[in-house]
Amino acid sequence: MRVARMRDLGLLSALLIAFAASAAHAQAPAAAPAPSSRPPAPAAAPPAPAAAPASSPSAAPARDDIVNALGHYDADNNLELDLTALKQKISDRSKMRGKNEPEPAKRPLIVPELKGLPTFNFNIHFDVDTPIILPDSYETVGRIADAMVNAPMLPYVFLIVGHTDSNGRREANAILSQRRADALRDVLVNTFKISAKRIQSLGLGEEQFIDQSRPTSLVNLQIQIVTTGKVPDTEPAATPAATPAAKKSAKKKK
Repeated sequence: MRVARMRDLGLLSALLIAFAASAAHAQAPAAAPAPSSRPPAPAAAPPAPAAAPASSPSAAPARDDIVNALGHYDADNNLELDLTALKQKISDRSKMRGKNEPEPAKRPLIVPELKGLPTFNFNIHFDVDTPIILPDSYETVGRIADAMVNAPMLPYVFLIVGHTDSNGRREANAILSQRRADALRDVLVNTFKISAKRIQSLGLGEEQFIDQSRPTSLVNLQIQIVTTGKVPDTEPAATPAATPAAKKSAKKKK
């Protein structure tokens, strides 16, 4: 098994990510109506108790910190999520209006199954109202990729979770968070060649805050990576079908 080693991001990795991000930006269709979500400010609030501390905006997280936080899974079975159904559920709930709709801080969790799983919060900066990763976050993305190919992480599968704060339009926030989670996954898979089978992405918008008590906090703009299980064992090769016996040549009539 070949394991790539990317201890230092270096100029080459930065250029690779810049190229991937620029290409995605050039090919992306017109964005949905833009919400007013802001990129994270330098000061970040403490992360949720179940998650490992987020990296500071001025420094990328250490690879070993990511590995220690995400390189284990203690549950007996993998977390099986129907992402297609969840995306529809998030979209539907983000469109809800009415007097009986709870205020942001009191909304029930839309994917409560994520709570308590190994989680790491990342400060990844995006261009305003877009899924374009900014250059000051390239090193963080490189550290994530480095951790993903580290030996203790190879047996596991992960979910990239996008969030927003409660500023802006609720429906647009759900769309933006999904696009940003997808953007990070695309860079890891297409630029750093992490197996697509090990990484999925889901945007929760403002339907599940990182800091539920402070819906407008900038900490809610962080990206989370959650360990959701172990890589399935390789399926045994199917037994090839028996080759039909060749038909005996018909005897010629005399």
